[in-house]
Amino acid sequence: MTDVYSQQAKAFYDQYQSLIFEQVHQDWLSYLGDKSGLALDVGAGSGRDSSALAARGWDVVAVEPAAGLRELGQAATRSQSIHWLDDQLPDLSNIRKLSYRFDLILVSAVWMHISPSDRERAFRILTELLAPGGMLVITLRHGPSDGERIFYNVSREELEGLAKRRALIPLPVPVERKKDELQRDEVSWETLAFRLADDGTGALPTVRHIIVNDNKSSTYKLGLLRTLVRIADGAPGLAVKRTDDWVYIPLGAVGLFWIMLYHPLVLRLQLRQAPGSRGYGFATEDFFKLQNFTPLDFRVGMALSLDVAPVVLRAIRDACSTILKNPAHFTTWPGSNRPIFEGGSAKMTIKTSPVRLDKATLSRFGTFRVPSFLWDAFSRYACWIEPAIVNEWVDLMGSWDLRYRIDDYHRGLQWVEGRRDTSAVRQLINQQLETGRVECVWTAQNLKAKKFDVDHCFPWSRWNNNDLWNLMPATHQANASKSEKLPADLLLKEAHPRVVNWWEQAIVGTSREEQFFSEAEASLPLLGQERSVEGVFEGMLQQRLRLKTNLQLAEWLGL
Repeated sequence: MTDVYSQQAKAFYDQYQSLIFEQVHQDWLSYLGDKSGLALDVGAGSGRDSSALAARGWDVVAVEPAAGLRELGQAATRSQSIHWLDDQLPDLSNIRKLSYRFDLILVSAVWMHISPSDRERAFRILTELLAPGGMLVITLRHGPSDGERIFYNVSREELEGLAKRRALIPLPVPVERKKDELQRDEVSWETLAFRLADDGTGALPTVRHIIVNDNKSSTYKLGLLRTLVRIADGAPGLAVKRTDDWVYIPLGAVGLFWIMLYHPLVLRLQLRQAPGSRGYGFATEDFFKLQNFTPLDFRVGMALSLDVAPVVLRAIRDACSTILKNPAHFTTWPGSNRPIFEGGSAKMTIKTSPVRLDKATLSRFGTFRVPSFLWDAFSRYACWIEPAIVNEWVDLMGSWDLRYRIDDYHRGLQWVEGRRDTSAVRQLINQQLETGRVECVWTAQNLKAKKFDVDHCFPWSRWNNNDLWNLMPATHQANASKSEKLPADLLLKEAHPRVVNWWEQAIVGTSREEQFFSEAEASLPLLGQERSVEGVFEGMLQQRLRLKTNLQLAEWLGL
């Protein structure tokens, strides 16, 4: 099917563009009103509907599997807040990796392409992508196939039945079929619209159960939960696979983030993580050898020398073993003995040789899987969940050891990247200024030695990330004006050539290149194996939208 749309992309593009958004969708437009938010256009085609929504103030993710159509639509809407993806029903696998929840999902002239056997799953996935109060609009095409494309029979009754099973509220729209706007006598259309009353996933009550109600003989359950929240929020690119029910991540990533959490608590401040004087299963000889390091020395993307690498890898392996035996096994569903999380270790040989802590290395330890709806909650609500974990953790430690002040506990629980650090990129800028020029990515002004700033593209105060890709050369004026705001979509797109040029000028082809791509691979959604500066920039555009949607950040429009 998609081949037909690609092969005849220009003809289909012109056909779709010949119709007006308000003309095609008049049956449900009254529900939009003056509202805006995040919209998903499934089967976006030429981008006509996406463009109209963006013009009304919506941020739009446009999904189109036909490459030819997608390229035309993307070119026509380049100046709007529209993000194009190659994806399709029934899976929408790339969309689901982003953990978005949409205020509007439009499925226009698509449902007849979905085979009847796939429709229940497709509808379920669409409803799981809705935000509380979000609206789902589906148009139904009635009429025969046209010789080139196969159209399955559709019915209002089928959709209404699927909506009822998913607890969606039907919205009143005209029930009579409409004539085809392209004047095809054999074709007619119906529109159905539904609203999600609340998210209905049960994710937050489950998280609250783990934090507050679940029995705890140590801080391990809280440690595992915070580890997973940290990965979902700060390193979503580490996910290796997603199904309807599970998100799979490298077991080594769970072990690494666990060590980064417990390193300051146990090695620096000696704060009790369990009552009494017993030791900790993960705190082996190799863990204690990390005493003279900081967690920043072995974060994701870092290269480890041959004398340090075996120690860190063995410490990760020991942490993974403890996690699987203890918190993963004993963190159970409310009223059940069934574990919420599952994982399995893999046999691996640890050699005395340098290694980089990237996705491939961390995957060698095995696989850990998280229920998909919990992973999405960790990603969207991290800014609420993590403080609740920390507060409960402080209370637990205080109940076991009264010698310390509450400030000591909070200091030990401060995430290791909780310090703003631009020193590496400041050094790179100075090096480039010695032999050439460096432009401010926001204003294109030439920077001068000792008279520049290093800007966190995505503000540090709201998303703690010191990765090389997130640190940009900027003027004092631009950085001060931007402050803690998120760059607007169009502003970031306008800065694209300067951002990419900075990476190519200062990082690509240097000793920092592998670190740059390893960090981006972990932090940015949908990057995968796309190790190119263009791939990293596309990942930045998606992450910008994630941060705007999840954290409701104010946007900076530039000087």
